[in-house]
Amino acid sequence: MTISKRLSLSLHLKTAHYHLAARVLFVCLSTSLWPSVSHASTSPDKIWSEIESRGRNQDVYFHAWGGDPQINMYILWVAEQVKQRYSINLHQVKLTNTSEAVSRVLSERSAGNHHNGQVDMVWINGENFASMAQHQLLTPNWVSQLPNFSLTNPEHNPAMTRDFGVPTQGMEAPWGQASLSFYYNSTATTVPPLTLLQLLDWSQDHPGRFTYPKPPDFLAMSFLKYALIMLNDAQPTAIKERLYQPASPQSEALLLPVLWQFLDELHPSLWRKGQHFVSSGMTLRRLVGDGELNLAFTFSAAEIPAAIARFDLPSSTRSYKMQDGSLSNIHFVAIPYNAAHIDSAKLVINFLLSPEAQAKKQHIEVWGDSTVLDRSLLTLTQQTLFSTQTAKQDNKQTIPDAAATSMAHYVASPALSEPHPSWTQIIAQQWLSRYGVKP
Repeated sequence: MTISKRLSLSLHLKTAHYHLAARVLFVCLSTSLWPSVSHASTSPDKIWSEIESRGRNQDVYFHAWGGDPQINMYILWVAEQVKQRYSINLHQVKLTNTSEAVSRVLSERSAGNHHNGQVDMVWINGENFASMAQHQLLTPNWVSQLPNFSLTNPEHNPAMTRDFGVPTQGMEAPWGQASLSFYYNSTATTVPPLTLLQLLDWSQDHPGRFTYPKPPDFLAMSFLKYALIMLNDAQPTAIKERLYQPASPQSEALLLPVLWQFLDELHPSLWRKGQHFVSSGMTLRRLVGDGELNLAFTFSAAEIPAAIARFDLPSSTRSYKMQDGSLSNIHFVAIPYNAAHIDSAKLVINFLLSPEAQAKKQHIEVWGDSTVLDRSLLTLTQQTLFSTQTAKQDNKQTIPDAAATSMAHYVASPALSEPHPSWTQIIAQQWLSRYGVKP
């Protein structure tokens, strides 16, 4: 065979080899890529249908603060509803503090339990969300799968996707919104304080008749953050904005001294002269009911008329918001990364966002927690659910006269945004260092 024929044959074999390789590569690429293309084109309805199919007939463990009987009863109602709809058994694991659930998930991860965790869903606050997100303890990018999430109008309502100013990135769904509210016994106090500075004067004029819980209780931190914001209200904007950024030694030096000065002046006039602090908002309510306190506060305004109806508070109790501002926030529900029943938890949370569940939750006798839904996106039938609740609230046969009157003194109040979650831990640590240990 001549050299030219050998070269021609060699070239022919190489060409055939390249064509064969190209065909094999095409088949491999087509086979490997096709499922992802198919998944990407799956409709939201089909994805949700698959979630519904997988999520039925399961147990779901909902770790949630258990300190309010009204909220606990509402969760029991939710359990009845998801049982009827999905044959899901919803169990509330009552927490004293959300950090208990965080610690459980952390310990499970340390033990290598990445798929069968005991926390299926958790009612979470801003600082714990920031901590769990930072340590990758939450299921990502699931909220947009919920059909009812669109009813919050997240594209035009950024509060639905930010928790204490931190982007939620699809790791938690909004559940409700609330704000700091005060209440007082109108028989003992005819004119309550309407600003933070008036509160200081009022407490000094009425020693022993006001107090707040001991940090890191959620209600305690809410009061301290409200005070921190108002005491720095006269600061230049560039300094005030540091409250909504991660705390730093420089920011602490600029913003915290005025808080400690205020508390140093306030504490001697508190219940038990500021030497002892109650453990929770429930204890505050009991002390008002017993007549030891004349003034207290809550993050759930509807608990006041409900407590009056239960005779836990006197009929002369009135509630209101401070005129200088009310700390307000959205509260969320999240799914840990290792939850045993992720799809079932999604079904429960989607129901929590339904017009039916949101309207019932907003009922003053049920919880009184404001809806996160944009009512302009609801059908007329769905809007009627909220109208019905409003009508019931105005019905004297539904709410006792004294309970209804307790809400009549509600005044307009500017909403104050929550500071960055890093401030919560800083304030709590420094408070405990200054006031938490007595000789």
